[in-house]
Amino acid sequence: MSAVKLNKISFSYDGKTKILNGVDFDMQYGEITLIAGHSGEGKSTLASIICGIIPNVNGGMLEGEVFIDGQSIAGKKMGDICRKVGIVLQNADEQIVHKIVEDEIAFGCENLAFTPQKISKQIDIVCNLMRLSPEWKTRWLSGGQKQRLITASTLAMGQKIVILDEPLANLDREGGALLMDTLKSLAKAGYAVLIVEHRLDMVMPFVDRVWHIISGKAVEVDDREAFLRAQTKAIDDKCPLFEIKDSVFDIKEVSFSVKKRDILQDISCQIPKGGRVLLLGENGCGKTTLLRLIARLSKPGAGKIYQYIDEKIGQSRGSRKFYKRVGVVYQNPDYQLFMPTVKEEIEFCAENKYYASHIENILGVSHLLDRHPQSLSQGQKRLVSIAAVVAGNPDVLILDEPTVGQDYDGLKRLVNALNEIHMQTGNTMITVTHDIRCADALCDVAIHIKDGKVLRFGGKQIVKDFFA
Repeated sequence: MSAVKLNKISFSYDGKTKILNGVDFDMQYGEITLIAGHSGEGKSTLASIICGIIPNVNGGMLEGEVFIDGQSIAGKKMGDICRKVGIVLQNADEQIVHKIVEDEIAFGCENLAFTPQKISKQIDIVCNLMRLSPEWKTRWLSGGQKQRLITASTLAMGQKIVILDEPLANLDREGGALLMDTLKSLAKAGYAVLIVEHRLDMVMPFVDRVWHIISGKAVEVDDREAFLRAQTKAIDDKCPLFEIKDSVFDIKEVSFSVKKRDILQDISCQIPKGGRVLLLGENGCGKTTLLRLIARLSKPGAGKIYQYIDEKIGQSRGSRKFYKRVGVVYQNPDYQLFMPTVKEEIEFCAENKYYASHIENILGVSHLLDRHPQSLSQGQKRLVSIAAVVAGNPDVLILDEPTVGQDYDGLKRLVNALNEIHMQTGNTMITVTHDIRCADALCDVAIHIKDGKVLRFGGKQIVKDFFA
């Protein structure tokens, strides 16, 4: 008996455009099944249909049959489906509701009426699996730690069918391998695991079956090696060699902590003007915190960050002048998208409408201009959030995990677009990424952070060593 079986599934959000059209799909207990495909093709939609989010929470027109554990879920409530199917959503922040890690993990277990003793046991098990501390505050977790938390919360509930939508998006390679090892063990124990993912190099060695969503259909992949090669080739760097001359930021003995937890410790380094700076390090090492301090979204607990963009801006507070010159693209695009259409979003802070149109074309979002930003896939949202910031033509562009949610073709287009804009404007680009396919192509200078300290500062060799 299949864990999940879909018969002739079609779905449209607006009743006009079919995202999925006559999909037949199945997954088995004891296996890890991978769904791959281009951004916006319907991968997350398919996952939402299986777990009942569509049509119980998100509306639209759904046709066809969905069978879970051999039974149709037509007319069943979410509560009934959730007892059999657990899902880790693409956006970690949408799934975290409590302030403390322990409470977050307990929340789902309580909803399934677990005893206090069983809840305590499950918290211990999944915290050890996902390398989390029960007392950590969820607000101050890194993107990768948040991803591990929502995965831990889902695994703690013990459903035999587990769906993970881009679980590796913000994970470093060690964290990704840890998760995949855990999922492989679950599959061997009889679980059915479904993964929606773009980082195929990290998941392919672990999966049993691969499905490709394309043009509204689901096609099972036979030649997995050829499919993997086509989707994982490293992207070439087309920018000329960079020579360090001046600094745009000078970071001197900066520290930052939350309660008793030290995140950054006496960081000192320079951000060269006009260069592409890549921040590397494992989840929780302090990369995003350093970006926030540079962007004046947080204040250092000790030390100082000096800016040399414009002496009129000053050296401490963020201001309107500062954010005209320093553009920030957050890990979570939902924090930045607020206008009713993509066109208005990109034009909101644009240098002018002509430049906005230029950026739309370079980043390949012109076909989305009339869409509401919140109706887009996570990969499309990320492109729009980048376009909206880049259209302001900032001197410094800060990018926190900009490549998450991009299929290979989209990733290549995005990296080439960012480099083209960099060469046109001479901006300083500061990027955090865990994606081996594009890290080298976004780097002139690399800063390797480990345990809140600068371990190495140098060129592209650091990237090669880090991903070796």
